[in-house]
Amino acid sequence: MPMFLREFSAWMRRYRRTWRSTIVVSVANPLLFLLAIGAGLGRLVDPASLNGVSYLAFFAPGMLAAAAMQNAYIESAFVVHSALHRERGYVVAAATPLEPRDIMGGHLLFIAFRIATSALAFTVVMVAFGAARSPWVVLAVPAALLTGLAFATPLAAWAVTVERFATLNTVFRFVLMPMYLLSGTFFTLDAVPGWLRPVAYVLPLWHGVDLCRTLSLGTATPLTSLIHVGYLTVLAVGGVAAALVTYRRHLHF
Repeated sequence: MPMFLREFSAWMRRYRRTWRSTIVVSVANPLLFLLAIGAGLGRLVDPASLNGVSYLAFFAPGMLAAAAMQNAYIESAFVVHSALHRERGYVVAAATPLEPRDIMGGHLLFIAFRIATSALAFTVVMVAFGAARSPWVVLAVPAALLTGLAFATPLAAWAVTVERFATLNTVFRFVLMPMYLLSGTFFTLDAVPGWLRPVAYVLPLWHGVDLCRTLSLGTATPLTSLIHVGYLTVLAVGGVAAALVTYRRHLHF
């Protein structure tokens, strides 16, 4: 068995004991958003302003991508910091024959599992609510996974270098949360001031939102989808490359 799979197995054993506590953050919170905003306040939105699409159908895939981003932050930034400084699972793993790259690879694989399963659950509910307009919605699950990994791998590379937990909260509050408003999650970018739109177009979440939304609505085009996938893949791969360096530097004791 490859060594990184041993680390992944350790995270899975831990998850079997704690999975119930993760449901609220990773599944229930986005679903409450879907009910309250999509099916509730969304009734006040004129479909004509969304090219004939109901607000629920517009909002749900955007929330799917945003939930993947949020899960990625929790599972990478917060959990990585805890594994190094509080619960010290990384410290224990580093005392075994596992190399830093094995610890990183196993944990990132587990993070991918968490993002994918949460995205799958959310997509099933979307379909049950009638929020999906196209059978291409099945591809929204890997699209959400890719969106999450575009955040998770750079965040893991960064979080393993962070000393103060308060830094993670600050970035979550003042960097991640504004992305919800600037990435078309709740409304089209037409509502964003013109000078802010170029900023929105370079945000990873916008690419994830637009990819998931066009797949769910059946409006995806090969070129645009390829641009989104390529952009998110570059971020995910670049994050892995950075993590190989930061994990090696910070997991040698």
